Amino acid sequence: MTSQPNSDPATIHHAGPHLGVLAIIYTVLFNAGLCAVSAFGIPFGVKEPYWPGPWEPASVIGPYFQTHQIPVLICMFLQFGALIPLGLYTATAVSRLRFLGVNAAGPYIAFFGGLMTVFDSVAAGFIMWGVIHPGVAPDATLITVLNYISYAFGGPGFSIPMGLLIAGVCIPALIMKLLPKWIAIFGLVLAIAGELSWFNLVFPQALFLIPLVRFPGFIWLIASGFALPKTRARLTQPDREALA
Repeated sequence: MTSQPNSDPATIHHAGPHLGVLAIIYTVLFNAGLCAVSAFGIPFGVKEPYWPGPWEPASVIGPYFQTHQIPVLICMFLQFGALIPLGLYTATAVSRLRFLGVNAAGPYIAFFGGLMTVFDSVAAGFIMWGVIHPGVAPDATLITVLNYISYAFGGPGFSIPMGLLIAGVCIPALIMKLLPKWIAIFGLVLAIAGELSWFNLVFPQALFLIPLVRFPGFIWLIASGFALPKTRARLTQPDREALA
């Protein structure tokens, strides 16, 4: 008698893009865009003035965008591209958590936070794309107004929902031990910082919380993307009946 191949393996794999690779692509594209308009671009010959912060007066903001259309366009182009893998990361992470048996609200909170992060960041980028349009660039007052709106979308509008994405993954992952403890706790610290960045809308001193979420957030996205399990045990018939 010949043996039959095992058509019902003990474990099954989650089908979807690799979370770690998506996180790396997002990180590389976003920071490549940042190089065009910030001190990160010094090795590539980028010189001051850099992208003005929200604390700068109109006399600085207007002239910068009137004279740096090409670097701003490069930044917007690359960072818009970065948002595609971030959106895919969100959808895949939520699917992975459901696959691993998370039946609580966490994945849905992560989904809401991730999509809001992407949509707000897209809005911020499109506004700045409009700022450098030839019909807008000569109007320094309009540039300043649009710059502040873009900052609202790309500053607190990024860090607050990103905190929800991170928390929605980390809390169930910590409870069910789906991630190493240090990754989950690190993520929760970032999530708290993200929610506290809400206060930046009324207290400018809280600005530091936004980059605190963004840049360490790259590390968390990559680490959790590689650490989150891709397989689980196949449910037996008694397991299915118990869950029904």
